[in-house]
Amino acid sequence: MAKYKETLQRIWHQYENEHGHVPASTREAVQWGVSRGMIQAPEVDPLAKLVEDMSDALREEYAIDAEGRRYRVNHAVRVTRAGVQYTLWGVMKDAPREHMQKAFIQRREQIVGDCVQLATDVDAYNAMKTDQPRIQMVFDFRDDIAERFALDEPRAA
Repeated sequence: MAKYKETLQRIWHQYENEHGHVPASTREAVQWGVSRGMIQAPEVDPLAKLVEDMSDALREEYAIDAEGRRYRVNHAVRVTRAGVQYTLWGVMKDAPREHMQKAFIQRREQIVGDCVQLATDVDAYNAMKTDQPRIQMVFDFRDDIAERFALDEPRAA
């Protein structure tokens, strides 16, 4: 899989170089790569596509609780069995507490990982652009969360 991703990265960078280092969509880059024979469009396993589509649909399903809070209905937990990773979905109102606790912990870990990578990316960018004002990031989200609750925005992830 790493070689495949490296191929996609190489195509992206060649596309980006040829098109003047202007932000572009991955669809444009993939179409460009396919048209030049750099990569072939894969044959799609219909069940794999349906599994991906169902996961997306489950992730996007929300409901409103008795207090008027918009919440995510379905929650995933990644587990490994016999060396194979699976994603198990549970409906919040029916899922065992252990499932929900694991789901919340895993989502929190994803957020922390995203924040660590964002901090690293910002630091690297700032180091590359010493002639420009530094971009600052604040990673204390308490005020942001309180502000969103105060605005009565949907409390979706």
